Amino acid sequence: MKKRLFLLIVCSMMMLTATAQTLVVDTMLKKADSKPFSYAVAVADGNYKVTVTLGSKKRVGQTVVRAESRRHYTDLITTKKGKFEEITFVVNKHQPKIEGDKVVKLKPRELSYKNWDDSLTLSFCGPAPAVERIRIESVKEVTTVFLCGNSTVVDQEDEPWASWGQMITRWFTPQVAIANYAESGLSCTTFLAQLRLDKILTQLKPGDYVIVEFGHNDEKEKKAGDGAWYSYSRNLKIFADRAREAGGNIIFCTPTARRFFNDDHKTIKNTHGDYPEAMKTVARRENVPVIDLTAMSTAFYEALGEEGSKRSLVHYPANTFPGQDKPLADNTHFNPYGACEIAKMVVMGLKQIGCPLTKHLRSDWQDFDPSQPDDPDKFIWYMSTGSNLTKPDGN
Repeated sequence: MKKRLFLLIVCSMMMLTATAQTLVVDTMLKKADSKPFSYAVAVADGNYKVTVTLGSKKRVGQTVVRAESRRHYTDLITTKKGKFEEITFVVNKHQPKIEGDKVVKLKPRELSYKNWDDSLTLSFCGPAPAVERIRIESVKEVTTVFLCGNSTVVDQEDEPWASWGQMITRWFTPQVAIANYAESGLSCTTFLAQLRLDKILTQLKPGDYVIVEFGHNDEKEKKAGDGAWYSYSRNLKIFADRAREAGGNIIFCTPTARRFFNDDHKTIKNTHGDYPEAMKTVARRENVPVIDLTAMSTAFYEALGEEGSKRSLVHYPANTFPGQDKPLADNTHFNPYGACEIAKMVVMGLKQIGCPLTKHLRSDWQDFDPSQPDDPDKFIWYMSTGSNLTKPDGN
């Protein structure tokens, strides 16, 4: 018995040592529960291939898999008792440190975000989450897509808030990693000032992508030199120049529309002024592909109608969530349904510009028309965290 135990210990040590460059963890978790649970392991910056074996020998499993700050990787997967299903995806991990004493200037509330800590966190939710095994290993030969943006892009940490950056992960195979550097309330100016692009450029490999969506908060900057045709246009060129200089591919996204209907109660008012056109102008001048999210999200709201479009945003009656004694009525920030729909628009935009990333869409992807939205009544979302009623920065 002692000899057998000694051999097991030696073999385990050999496995960890021999694969220290690639293998982070290979764990037989064997956990099934009736409520969400998480698993975390400390890792360095980089991309990690995650292979999860879902199921349980003892019970039926109904599991949804997410990572970090609610990045969505699978819809509900049902496994029969004693049956298992293996899924694989890639998670990007990043920490604030850039080099030396240089760090990303995070907002105070970001200090508690899973996106920016030193661990890769997996979350399992659904009616009956069941996980048999988890394997995590570092990978280098994948394409990374870096997201730059505001509250409409960021991985929102808590329910009921959501953004397209944390939903688009659902549609890509393990050949693509999504690295979300967005944060609520940011403009081009503040994103650059907080050194987020500097951090991206330390991680970016030739052939990677940088997708930029700003406008909501830029339009509120009123200092001398600000404006759609001045600081905004200049900053967009900085993103393009620096990304290309590092060997990356740059893509612009015009800002998502706000849900403000005109007096006819049928059409959406343009609240972004010249900002979408300024982005398109820079894109033409600098030969940058552009996805018109303003137009697609406008068509989406108008298709749902003035009342129905509330279903895509954080519009909830009082007492929907714990401690919520007042209604929530937000015409900018998406709920999970709206964020999933916007993510599909971004994918369609990538297809329309002929982006090679679309070669790596999952087999169950179906093309999407924002003027024919998915039925919100058929959308099911399983909460993986508690709720937070604090409205994200920006509007």
